[in-house]
Order: sequence, then structure tokens, then C-alpha cells
Amino acid sequence: MADLSSAEQLSDEKERDIQLKKRQKRPWEDLHKSGKIGITPELPETLGFYDISAVRREQREQPADPSLTRFISAELTRGYFLEHNEAKYTERRERVYTCMRIPKELEKLMTFGLFLCVDAFLYVFTLLPLRVLLAMLRLLTLPCCGFSGSRLLQPAQVCDVLKGLILVLCFSMMHYVDYSMMYHLIRGQSVIKLYIIYNMLEVADRLFSSFGQDILDALYWTATEPKERKRDNIGVLPHFIMAVFYVFLHSILIMVQASTLNVAFNSHNKSLLTIMMSNNFVEIKGSVFKKFGKNNLFQMSNSDIKERFTSYVLLLIVCLRNMEQFAWNPDHLWVMFPDVFMVVSSEIIVDIIKHAFITKFNDITADVYSEYRASLAFDLVSSRQKNACTDYSDSVARRMGFIPLPLAALLIRVVMSSVKVHGALSYTCVFLFYLGLVSLKVLNSIVLLGKSCIYVKRANMEDKLFERPSATTSSEKNPDQAEDRCPTPSGESKAQEIPAPPYSPPHSSSVTSQPAPRTDLFPPPPTDSSSAAPACRPPTPPPEPEKTVVSLSKEEEGETQANPELKHRTPTEEDLLEIDRFTICGNRID
Repeated sequence: MADLSSAEQLSDEKERDIQLKKRQKRPWEDLHKSGKIGITPELPETLGFYDISAVRREQREQPADPSLTRFISAELTRGYFLEHNEAKYTERRERVYTCMRIPKELEKLMTFGLFLCVDAFLYVFTLLPLRVLLAMLRLLTLPCCGFSGSRLLQPAQVCDVLKGLILVLCFSMMHYVDYSMMYHLIRGQSVIKLYIIYNMLEVADRLFSSFGQDILDALYWTATEPKERKRDNIGVLPHFIMAVFYVFLHSILIMVQASTLNVAFNSHNKSLLTIMMSNNFVEIKGSVFKKFGKNNLFQMSNSDIKERFTSYVLLLIVCLRNMEQFAWNPDHLWVMFPDVFMVVSSEIIVDIIKHAFITKFNDITADVYSEYRASLAFDLVSSRQKNACTDYSDSVARRMGFIPLPLAALLIRVVMSSVKVHGALSYTCVFLFYLGLVSLKVLNSIVLLGKSCIYVKRANMEDKLFERPSATTSSEKNPDQAEDRCPTPSGESKAQEIPAPPYSPPHSSSVTSQPAPRTDLFPPPPTDSSSAAPACRPPTPPPEPEKTVVSLSKEEEGETQANPELKHRTPTEEDLLEIDRFTICGNRID
């Protein structure tokens, strides 16, 4: 009996030991299943006894049953470490810094662009009449001096005469439009109708600007095209009539805009002016949430420069009309100052918000605006070269969509109707005012040229100033003329085709010298085909193999990966310079 009782006691002890071991292993198994620890360790053994206190501490930290108190305590005491995702937070901080830099960089671009528009606008009032006068003197003195050339006038003089004729005809036609009647007609409309009219006028102004410079360019080229070529146009006179009709209609449209703005200024409750200012904030909704590339942002920046300058001229017209109605009382100018300040400040705030969020959503840095400014400066400096193909005022019109002729015709019409000139003293004041405008134009041009040379030098664009247009582009456009030229190897580089002249500093005589007339527009005298055949040069040595080009591209990719700023800026300069300068700002660039 004693043996049986002892055996039962041993079996009970074994069962208790087994249950204790299971109870001790269960928390570690639960921790292993929950993922808190990777490997289930053995319980620490001390003098033959297992350390149960460690398991109990783990049980207190990880209780099996959830409770509201434990959840609240976990929410109040849990921690996190931002350094575990350092790259993401650094990028977010750089975005904030970019948005903080946008107002400064954008206003630098806007200020430079506004002075460019002022330069092109003052050209119409100051230098264009003098150039037209010189062209007329050449026509009058041509019989005395003798005909010693193939043209009566140079192409630039022909374009100047056409601009002067268009301006004079549109100004004479604007006299038949009654500004006061238009003002009262607009004032009799309701506020909602005027708001709709103003939006329609803004859309029509963009459409007119988009198509207007094409009409003027077609007229200039038709009038100066070499006559030896086969005629494929409708003639100079139809193009001239189209240009006059366009400038007149655009001037009427801007006059209606000025009248609507004047009605908003003179309204008692200022509700129309508030609605018109809120229209600028609607522009944010239409542009911020769209995908923009760097070229598209450059297009929008140019459009904003043009809109801001046009709004300034419209405010000038409104102030002139109101000051005339109040007998030029200076006290009324201070009455209008809060409204003028509200219009200007709303334009600036909307542009800053719009560009800040566009650059944020499209991951564009603030340094891109300095590249835009360098591209505009490149247009100004290139128009001073000997091989310049266009006047600078026309290049500004094509780049920004700003056409000065309609705005100039309207401003002359408003000034002539607002300011009465009688007597010798009044004409003397007008002459002195003209001399002041000429001085302002010359000073503005000198300062802009110096700043533009600095911007071009900073952007490393000096070499592109001396690049001549390659013959391949013209041969692709005119395949009939390409057959007469000597064939060139397809793999020949631009550096082998056209030797670049040595670089000279921007302040040298090549920047301000007169452009040389092109002699290749007129075909040479006909010769025999046998004598023309050996005139072609033998092909130059073959270009380098493609392997070297691939290796260079790989090295460049390595450099751009090492320096992300270089990767961001290098293709942008090429893209901005590859944009056709004859593309109006209103056309979409994809």
C-alpha cells in the first residue's frame, strides 16, 4: 500500500510540473506569435528554479484582455521617431522653402518682364516715328542720290512704314467711336451682365493676341519677300487691310474693357469691382490643379506679365478719364487710390498663390524663374546681333503675346480727347514731354541691355548668341531650294558645318552694331550645271563612332544623378531655347 501511495504522489508531482512548464512557456509563445520577438528564448534558470518574475513582467506589459484605460494610456504615452523617414520630411521642408522663395523669384521675373513691355511700348511713341521719318526721307531723296541698290527701302524700313500707316489709320478710325456713349451704354447694364461681358472680353483679348501677331508677321513677310520667288500669297494690300482691321477691332475691345473697369470704379456700392477682383481668384482654380511642365509654366509666366502690364495701362486710362471729368482735381486721385491699390494687389496675390502651388504640385524648384528671365534676356541680346532676324518689339510680342499697336492707338485716342492742346506753350510742353519719353526709352534700353548681358552670362548662353541658323532647317521647310544646295553628310555636327566665331564679351560692338542685310535671299545669276557641280565641297571626314556618344551620355547621366540640381537645370535651358521665337504666347506648348 505504501508503494502505491508513493507512486500516486510522484505522478501528481509530475503532472504539476508539466502544467507549470506549460504555464511558463505560454507567454513566450504568445509573444512569438504576436511578432514582438523573433525567437522564443528559454526561461532564465537560477539555482534550479525558473525566473517566473520575468514572465509576469511581460504579462503586465502585454495583457491578454483589451480595455479602454489601456488604449487611452497607450495613446497618451506612445512615441514615434521622425528620423526613421528622414528623406520624406526633408523633401517636405524643401517644398515649404520653395514656396517661401516663389514670391521673390516671381517678382524678379515680373519686374524684368514689365520693363521689357515698357520698352516695347515706348518704342511705338518714340523711335518708331523717327524711323518712319527716316524712311520717308530716303524715298524723297532717292531720285537725287540715284538708285544704287536692288530695293527702294530696306526690309526693316518697310516694316516701320507699315507699322506707322497702321497706327495712323487706326487712330483716325478711333475718332468715330464715342467713348462717352460706350461708357453710358455699359453703365446701364446689370451687374451680372457686366461680369459676364468682362469675362468674355478677357477671353476675346487672348484670342486676338494669339492671332494678331501672326497677321502682322504675314504682312511684314509679304511686303519684304524677294520678288524673284514664285508668288504664293494674296498680295500686300489684302494683308494690309486685314492688319488694319485687326488692330482696329482689338483697340475697340480694349476700349470696352477700360469702360467696364471705369464703370466698376464709379459704382457706388463697389459690388462690380469686387466681383471683377474675385474673377482673378477663379483663375487659381483653373490652373493650379493641372499638370504643368517647365515650358508650360514659362508660357503662363509670360502671359501673366502681359496681363499685368495691360491692367496697368487700363488703370492709367481709367484715371485719365476720371481726372478729366473732375477738371483735373488732384483730390479725386486720392479718392481713386484705394480702388487702384486693390486691383494691383489682387493681381500680385493671385499670381503668387498660383505659381506657388503650381511649382509645389509639379515638383518645380524656384530656380526655374531665373532661367525664364535668362531666356527673355537672351531674346533682347540676340536682337542686337548682326544676324538678328526680327525687331525686339516683335519678339516680345511673340514671346509674351503683348502687341503694342492696339494699346498704343487707344492710349493716343484717350490722351488726345482728355488733354486739350492750344497755343505755342502747349505745343512746347508736348515737345518737351516727347523728349522726356525718348530719354526714358533710351535709358530703359541701356539698363535692360546691361542686365540682360549679365543674365545671359550667368546662364552660360553666350555661345548660343553667335550660332547661325543651320541650312538643314531651311532645306527641310523648302525642299525645292534644298535641291540647289550642296548635300552635306547626315552625321555631320553643327560645329563642323558652321564654325563658331570667337566669343566676345557682351559689351562689345557686336551687341549694338547694325544687323547686316542678308544676301542669300536673292538667287545668284544662272550658270551652267556643269560649272555648278564641282562647286560643292567634298564631304568632310565621317563623324565619330556612336560608341563615344553613348559613353558620353552615360557619363552625363552619372553626373546628373550625382547632382540633382544639374539634372534639373540642364535640360531646362535647352528646352527654353528650343522654343520657337515665332510662337505666340497664346499657342499651347506641349
